[in-house]
Amino acid sequence: MKNINMNMDGVEKLEYNRAKIWEIFAFSTNNTATNIYLFLMMYVSYFAAGILGLGTVIVSTIITASRIFDGITDPIIGLWIDKTNGKFGKFRPFMILGNTIMAIDVLLMYFTTPLFPQNMRLIYWSLLYMIYIIGYTMQTACTKSGQSVLTNDPHQRPLFSTFDLTFTSLLFTGGAIYISSYLQPKYGGFTQSFYNEFVITTVIISAILTIFAVVGIRSHDRIEYFGTGNNQGKIRLRDMFQVLSKNRPLQMLIIAASTDKLGYQITSNSIVMVMLFGIIIGDYSIYGTISGIALIPNLIIVYFGTKFASKVGTKKAYVTITWVCIILYSAMFLVFYLGDPSQINFKNINFVTIMFTVLYILGSGVRTVSGGLVIPMIPDVIDYETYKNDRYAPGIISTIFSFVDKTISSFAQTIIATVLAVIGFTKNFPDIDTPYTEKIFWATMFLFIGMLLLAWFVSLIAMRFYELDVKKMSEIQAELQKRRINETVI
Repeated sequence: MKNINMNMDGVEKLEYNRAKIWEIFAFSTNNTATNIYLFLMMYVSYFAAGILGLGTVIVSTIITASRIFDGITDPIIGLWIDKTNGKFGKFRPFMILGNTIMAIDVLLMYFTTPLFPQNMRLIYWSLLYMIYIIGYTMQTACTKSGQSVLTNDPHQRPLFSTFDLTFTSLLFTGGAIYISSYLQPKYGGFTQSFYNEFVITTVIISAILTIFAVVGIRSHDRIEYFGTGNNQGKIRLRDMFQVLSKNRPLQMLIIAASTDKLGYQITSNSIVMVMLFGIIIGDYSIYGTISGIALIPNLIIVYFGTKFASKVGTKKAYVTITWVCIILYSAMFLVFYLGDPSQINFKNINFVTIMFTVLYILGSGVRTVSGGLVIPMIPDVIDYETYKNDRYAPGIISTIFSFVDKTISSFAQTIIATVLAVIGFTKNFPDIDTPYTEKIFWATMFLFIGMLLLAWFVSLIAMRFYELDVKKMSEIQAELQKRRINETVI
């Protein structure tokens, strides 16, 4: 525990548990380690429908229905985390175990499922998909809850987003280039060989990042940083319902984050990207090219966006940046509607190409900052629960957040499949050889822009009832410090 310092008036100074910069840098790679699996699973629909022959509607339904199972496992894993306090801490065991489960699972899913008879593939693939969810939940819960012990300084917590969003930008930008400019041309589409290399690359990179993250949180994953210190009350499963029903900041954050993620999952889905770049624009390789061009500007936007959050507070920054997102994506729609998207190319630069490129780069960068600011808000909610109810429950709070967030965002695939079914795609998804139609144009605009706009307006409404700004968090940390001092004296 930290020493008790007094100011000139004999009042305890507010001392934050601050992390070293490299520790925040290292721990932020835990999110990248799971995001790379998320990126892999963005292409699971093409694998299940195209290679396994399971059918688009069936695949989409299974992915959505699997969240029911997720709802059962989430609180159990959260409770398990909260009850864990062994030799290796509270979070590190779950980071390692979760990553190991995902690695074994995807290797089995992509390498062995095609070997099964057609009538057995659906059951086998569904079982492996559910096991994958367990591993994913274990590790992602630690990304959210582990920040509560890494640092409690409200001005330092947004620094996590600086690193996290930088890695996320590198991952998804590099991933887009990796898929569109390397893997797909190399193997001639989404073939078994395509997935073989994709999966092995994912497993190796994720494992390395997980080890790095474990080292980053190692010195803070100790009991003196859990809530107010040693005297922690017992956490029970029924506490989950009390937390969810009485923690207003958690409720509002869930609404804002889950709708944002739903919009993002739809917009960034591989099917939507094929429709946007491969059919409407007419050249899928532009997706990889523009992603490469956007990389440096996105990193600059991330740096200044998170720096802005460190200065004014995460809540205020989130609201401001969300408004900027709405303006940029509304302008992008006008470019598609009033202009001719088939003119967009980098061989013959024109006004439509310039406008789309500028808006796409700015929009994707600002959108990345908006989504990334949610994660530093979760430890704020954890501290609020300790402050309000004297209950340190990082596992339960994180898995409640994850469960609702994943449940809502899981409808992304169903929404995409439903929209496409309405315009006639019931057996196969559109691909780069699908001819352009007005129906495809409006379906793409709804999925790529419309869903994001709806999500952002919902988020803005939720933030009006979210009270954890910089001033409130300083008040909370001051009170928690007093409790730690009292327990130390006792």
